Amino acid sequence: MAMKVLVRAAKKVLNRKKIKAALNKTLLVIAGPTAVGKTGTAINIAKHFQTEIISADSRQFYREMTVGTAKPISNELQAVKHHFINSDSIHDNVNAGQYGERCRELIIDLHHKYDTLIMCGGSGLFINSAIFGLDELPEKDDAIRSELQSRFEHEGIEVLQNELKAIDPEMYKVIDKQNPRRLIRAIEVNRQSDIPYSKLLGKNTVPKVSCNVIYVGLNIERDDLYDRIDKRVDQMI
Repeated sequence: MAMKVLVRAAKKVLNRKKIKAALNKTLLVIAGPTAVGKTGTAINIAKHFQTEIISADSRQFYREMTVGTAKPISNELQAVKHHFINSDSIHDNVNAGQYGERCRELIIDLHHKYDTLIMCGGSGLFINSAIFGLDELPEKDDAIRSELQSRFEHEGIEVLQNELKAIDPEMYKVIDKQNPRRLIRAIEVNRQSDIPYSKLLGKNTVPKVSCNVIYVGLNIERDDLYDRIDKRVDQMI
């Protein structure tokens, strides 16, 4: 019931935006925790506005990664066109900055065809990169990177997670905690700069997209969410 109310509310807001000025373009961002129902909500709204969906997930664009990524299933992909799903190889090593640049170009192209676009994803970093862009960051430090890579290989991913959580808890909240490359880069930047990585990423507050941006955050009761996550894991296994 709550999900239906959110969908109806989003439709009303978007309809008011469209009435206000025919030339205005809108990007509706649907965010929320894993298994909350982002994909289904995005598809329902996209069908209503006869538009397309841009994925802002940090792993779903990798063709080789299926288990654990909760990509839309085939009938969902057929129902509405999705972008950045199975679009790249894991060997391409796409980072948030590259995604943001490509996403902004795509938004411009699609807004020539649609007044409203849907962005759906669980990565706050990727959403922010697309809308606000990323600040200039320190260049890679081979010595730091080599040390962290060695620790990861010998001690496991937990050692990276624990260090990042200690030095930059805000970044730890939003980063893909199972991706060693992203953890290593975050720690590397924090070691090189007096400003936390999370603060560097959050300095841009003026959108780089020339359209209205509306955020819809989905949430449900914790017990219900955990039950959904358990069922999803069982389905993947």
